[in-house]
Amino acid sequence: MRVAVVWNHDRGGVINRFGQPGPKDDDCETVNSVVAALQDGGHEALLCEGDKGLLATLERFMPPDSQARPSGMVFNYAGGIQGEARYSHVPAMLEMGGVPYTGSSPLGHGLALDKVITKRLIRAVGVPTPKFRVMDCRTESVGDLRFPVVVKPRHESTSCGLQLVSEFAQLKQAVEAIVTQYAQDALVEEYIDGREITVALLGNGEFEFLPLLEQDFGDRETHLITWEEKIHMAVAEPRKICPAQIGSKLATRLQDISVATFRACQCRDYARVDFRIDRAGQPFVLEINSMPALGMRDSYFTAARIAGHSFSSLVNRILDVAHTRYFGVGIPNTEDASKCDGSRLFD
Repeated sequence: MRVAVVWNHDRGGVINRFGQPGPKDDDCETVNSVVAALQDGGHEALLCEGDKGLLATLERFMPPDSQARPSGMVFNYAGGIQGEARYSHVPAMLEMGGVPYTGSSPLGHGLALDKVITKRLIRAVGVPTPKFRVMDCRTESVGDLRFPVVVKPRHESTSCGLQLVSEFAQLKQAVEAIVTQYAQDALVEEYIDGREITVALLGNGEFEFLPLLEQDFGDRETHLITWEEKIHMAVAEPRKICPAQIGSKLATRLQDISVATFRACQCRDYARVDFRIDRAGQPFVLEINSMPALGMRDSYFTAARIAGHSFSSLVNRILDVAHTRYFGVGIPNTEDASKCDGSRLFD
């Protein structure tokens, strides 16, 4: 099958430079590994840019059959170039072009990337999340929030702009910095002192739960993961413990909460839910990542590796999950596919 791997590397493929630019995180190693993994799975893979020329590129690479049915899929790994709800941009283009793809829809990405909407949605279905407020430069009070608080941009990912503050003067400065740098409101939430656990999900109607993973901060004073650590540029990152050493009852509860979060935010195929567990054992959802990083050192693949996946098997499993969602069946193996007309893969 033809599979186009779409990412954002060359930021020049736009009409105008207008709108908030996305953080530049060119994980070339991971993206090239995704292409190689798909080739290992027997697919014809093409790496292409998620920019204004994307649909023309896809039309050349995977032209529709005689009945205007898809002849391939996209493995979406595009974080967007600029503007709002950047994760949703490439999926929206693919929806318009009638091209099937892995991962969440424009709506799912938009909901998950808006941290305030995420918290409101999951609260509505009974999912615990830290108390919060939305603040801008005019805000004069934290209301009933207790310090310390975590301050972050409302619409960013990868811990961009994340700060922990312990008094109001610091908070004002942190909020002003976010408004100035990111041109958006700040989400301010109570800091939960405790363990940080990650739940990686794979699937849709039925879910495969990868082993739970804990971020071990050791004797660090601040128990937060920074942007530098998430893109692996820090001198020392928190140690990943996988599987996390927690009881089966709590593990089941975290899995159930993760599914409720996944569904409330209308995610698809795969995602990662981040938790804090307080000193009393109460879990709180921090956020859901609708397109988690898949790098060899990232939490999602670390959990998948412990579950027995190779990088290649994980990538091809994600593709198969998406194929099943669209067409009701998994992707035939290479040997079976060679015995039939390729167009029938999409009947």
